[in-house]
Amino acid sequence: MKTKNSKSTFLSGDPWRVFRIMAEFVEGFEVLSEIGKAVSIFGSSRTKPGEKYYKLTEEIAYLLAKEGYAIITGSGPGVMEAANKGAKRAGGHSVGLNIQIPSEQRPNKYVETLLDFRYFFVRKVMFVKYAKAFVIMPGGYGTLDEFTEAINLIQTERIPKFPVVLFGSEYWKGMLDWLKEEVLVNRNISKHDLDIFSVVDKPKEVVGVIKKFYA
Repeated sequence: MKTKNSKSTFLSGDPWRVFRIMAEFVEGFEVLSEIGKAVSIFGSSRTKPGEKYYKLTEEIAYLLAKEGYAIITGSGPGVMEAANKGAKRAGGHSVGLNIQIPSEQRPNKYVETLLDFRYFFVRKVMFVKYAKAFVIMPGGYGTLDEFTEAINLIQTERIPKFPVVLFGSEYWKGMLDWLKEEVLVNRNISKHDLDIFSVVDKPKEVVGVIKKFYA
């Protein structure tokens, strides 16, 4: 028996949420399927213009765009802004996948193609599905989340292997040492699992890793 509140309950409950999720997938697939080959770049939103990793990110995106890759970011400030800026400066396709969060992340001014997402997991599918490579710049929890999810999907063979490039050996040294000295030693990963990703320190090396993989 239906109650008077059945409609309002449906519109505010999980069944209606399924349709919102579906709509985000459909829009994402429709827009991103037309961008061609792309690279997703991740890193801290707190990195300021003029800082070391901002400049390096801009250069990486510039070089990749010159190689014909669209650049996909989370559309926000910091490293994301630098990547979109580099892509635009090179005349490449600059894409931003924005997320609706309480702190209200605003897309940076260098994004040309913008998609807005309510659900993190839908957004993360788009980053992986349409990228030929991931470039992981120094960042925090969000950056680590994207990195570990990518290497886990590759490790478990849920997706084909593709280049995952950690940039900045100095920044990532502690994590890399921990993986080798604790996680590997305790047999929680295999030695070849450390080969899923590469570590580089120069923008041209990023391009080199990706080009070598697809050669």
